[in-house]
Amino acid sequence: MASSDLSVILPRALIVSRRTVRKNKFVDFVGEYHLDLIVAYGAVPVIVPRVSGVHMLLDSFEPIHGVLLCEGEDIDPSLYEPEDAATGLSPEELEEIRRLHASDTAIDREKDSIELGLAKLCLERNIPYLGICRGSQVLNVACGGTLHQDIEKEISRNFAQEKRVAHINYEDYDAHRHVVRVVERTPLHEWFKDSLEDQRMEIMVNSYHHQGVKRLAQRFVPMAFAPDGLIEGFYDPDTYNPEEGKFIMGLQFHPERMRKPDSDEFDYPGCPSAYQAVIAYQKKLISSTSVSRPLKLDQEMEKKRRMIVRSFSLAKNLYTTGQGLNPSKESELRAGAEFLESNTALTLQQEKRLKQMGATVRNAGSYIERLKLNEEREKMARNVIGKMSVEQVSDLISFYRMMEQICSEVLDRKLQDIVNDLNT
Repeated sequence: MASSDLSVILPRALIVSRRTVRKNKFVDFVGEYHLDLIVAYGAVPVIVPRVSGVHMLLDSFEPIHGVLLCEGEDIDPSLYEPEDAATGLSPEELEEIRRLHASDTAIDREKDSIELGLAKLCLERNIPYLGICRGSQVLNVACGGTLHQDIEKEISRNFAQEKRVAHINYEDYDAHRHVVRVVERTPLHEWFKDSLEDQRMEIMVNSYHHQGVKRLAQRFVPMAFAPDGLIEGFYDPDTYNPEEGKFIMGLQFHPERMRKPDSDEFDYPGCPSAYQAVIAYQKKLISSTSVSRPLKLDQEMEKKRRMIVRSFSLAKNLYTTGQGLNPSKESELRAGAEFLESNTALTLQQEKRLKQMGATVRNAGSYIERLKLNEEREKMARNVIGKMSVEQVSDLISFYRMMEQICSEVLDRKLQDIVNDLNT
């Protein structure tokens, strides 16, 4: 990896594990399809373990650049329906549901707490959020929506047998598909528009769920419906702008599993597009390295920042134009030089090139003296930075990394020019 690549901060996408039992012990796991897609789109998956107490430690996972919530057990009904609310289901029906869907009806309150906490955090801070299957249900509940506790008992029985939609197939859940109608002028329509035949606005999706959205939270707009009327996808149009890192969305179906038999090829080119939830912030992060927003620093730090920026700008102009330095500008270069001496180290490749050209380290004593003088400055800087907010420190890091990248690129070009001159 090139040194310039190392200066880019990869977005961190949080994903909560699900637990199972192996050798009489609980084991946490996450489906690799999700992890593969997060990595493929240039983000780092950070697994939040489903263990007791983690819901109180969510702040420790910052910075959070995106959240992906996916499969899991049924959400505790008391979180979206009053305990005395009439569900329309008899005790016998509820017992039958628990028997048919034993792996999903075991309530996991700790996972509920963790994921609802993350969903609310994303909503408060406008962090990109993608909810798939249970994750879409968590998002709806977090915003005040409700769920059907069982689609078969609450929806399907209102249709003739031949018109019922099978939302789950325990015998072959990978190959299972059912049709959904895509709503026009929605992100889902944009992603799958090239795959919609004869203006039917329909695609075949993979699903694996016995619950679903009953009352959609007010802030959301549907993106797709199953033939039985169940909402299969929704988003918040007021916070949808991937270019700005804004992405709040829920999909009841599984786009990551919609692949051709014995192949990693997707059924439709639009299937992986939902994972813009992780690349959206990457674009925002890269654009932020231009330091377009002014840093809210105290006057002394702001003055130093401006001096360093001015110094690098002057050095860049000298390098690109090849003109000599005006003696009156020499002092302005000192701030950048001091910054480089105290913050930038040569890569192994750059050091090797210098050694090959017979370069030696001179004035080491003087350099050590300067380091000693910098100790006091470092203490002052630590004191100032310690008083900054998380956003201010993040902006400062982005600025320094941008400077490091510029210096590395310029130094590489200079060294290459020297090598070329020696070889001619």
